[in-house]
Amino acid sequence: MVSYENLKSGYERNWANLQIRPARLGEASATARKAINGKATYQQVERLSGVPWYFVALCHYRESNFDFDTYLGNGETLKRVTCLVPKGRGPFASFVDGAVDALRIQHFVGTQDWCIARTLYRLECFNGLGYHAKGVNSPYLYGGSTLYGPTEANAGKFVADHVFDPNHVDSQLGTAVILHAMMSQDSSIAINDGPSIASHSEPDEDVASSVLLMQQTLNKLGANPPLDEDGISGPKTKAAVSQFQQQHALADTGLLDGTTIAAITRAGMQPVRTASIDLSQILKRLDDISQVVQPGGATPALAGMTSGGQSVDLSQILSRLENLAQLIQSGATTPTPIATPSTATAPLAQTIQLPKILSQLQSLTQALQSGATNPANPTTAASTTVSVLGQLLSLITRTVPGTAAAANPAPADQLKQLVDLLGTLLGNKPVLGQVNGALGETIGKLLDGKKTALGIGGALITALLSAVSATPSAGGLAGLLGTIASAVPGLSQFALPISLALTAWGVLGKLEKWAQGTAPPPKPTT
Repeated sequence: MVSYENLKSGYERNWANLQIRPARLGEASATARKAINGKATYQQVERLSGVPWYFVALCHYRESNFDFDTYLGNGETLKRVTCLVPKGRGPFASFVDGAVDALRIQHFVGTQDWCIARTLYRLECFNGLGYHAKGVNSPYLYGGSTLYGPTEANAGKFVADHVFDPNHVDSQLGTAVILHAMMSQDSSIAINDGPSIASHSEPDEDVASSVLLMQQTLNKLGANPPLDEDGISGPKTKAAVSQFQQQHALADTGLLDGTTIAAITRAGMQPVRTASIDLSQILKRLDDISQVVQPGGATPALAGMTSGGQSVDLSQILSRLENLAQLIQSGATTPTPIATPSTATAPLAQTIQLPKILSQLQSLTQALQSGATNPANPTTAASTTVSVLGQLLSLITRTVPGTAAAANPAPADQLKQLVDLLGTLLGNKPVLGQVNGALGETIGKLLDGKKTALGIGGALITALLSAVSATPSAGGLAGLLGTIASAVPGLSQFALPISLALTAWGVLGKLEKWAQGTAPPPKPTT
């Protein structure tokens, strides 16, 4: 963990060795004068916050080049609510109001230790500590001095978010350089150059442990890019917090307020669920489809295929899809043997396989739409297979990383649907429509093709029973029917409507199948 105590000696050493480059002396002096010209306004901020006026001036220079119509936290206009992190601040009536707000959310208000090392540390935290990991003195502090850039020191700059260019030299003057020039023009700026021993914990240090815990939790939740666990709420941490707030319907500020800390803590406490899925079911379905599609029904050469719930990775499913594509497109009688790669596939490799599987499914769909037929069952329309493949394609699309979806089901549910759809494709049986599936998949399949017969039979039996009267002397079948009819009063009043409704349901289901083109072909007569 990067901390002030770890970096303090480096700040003190750099300040002692700081020299402004001769070519930048004039610019540094002019910039220092601009900062001093705004001293009265900066001192108003100091009286309200306790933050030294020169520190406010230096932050103001780097954020908006001394523009008093801007917010100190990010340089946006004071007249509108801020859109950059920190988001949702303002509008503010004056620069002073906005500056106090920016310093407060950085936890600088109430700080007392302003030695040179602490001052430089806080200035760099305002921009981020990423340059330490690159072995470069931050241009935010040392730009324009011999401590940054060739030939005396290393160059480099973050030219975009998380993009570091080691050959780029920042042309803007650093805040330590301007402070050095300000002190030469204003003797009232007195900074203790020696090491400090704070008598109490500073406000920004008090929150460091909470920030560190939130950084660790966000990394556990998959922060991208991963956060430096340094206890400092810098630009990267604020961006990650903002992303978390957007994903969890919180106020998007980029700040670790109480509500956000509680939400991150709750999310981090939830166990990461990794479903244990038997992918061999999908693999076997694909092998069976290859046998059906293959002319003559010959058994394809399947290398390494075993039964009994073997461990399978996505590359095996991909190889089966490639083999199936060859069968459909070329009509070959002997497909290419399928190689079975190692099952110890890393999660990253599994993620890479998903787009490839998606591409293969798209190719299969195009091949089927272009006129390919299923030789094992020529009576089934190709459009039915294309429809099922389309559903399978849509399902896998929602599992590919980076694809937006309103509500993603659990991985176990997704793969179950994959198995079911592949089973449907294999059996050439379309998914039940709205009429036949009105009472669910299980009951719908149970009654599929039987509703009309059951309804007509029920109506006839009900009419027969209602016409029979029970007589003591009746025997045999007539006596039995009479006993049943008399045991159920008003039988025809409720049984007959149910039977007729079942008949009507069956007729509607058949009409639906004819409309979809999925009705079974007529049986040949001898």
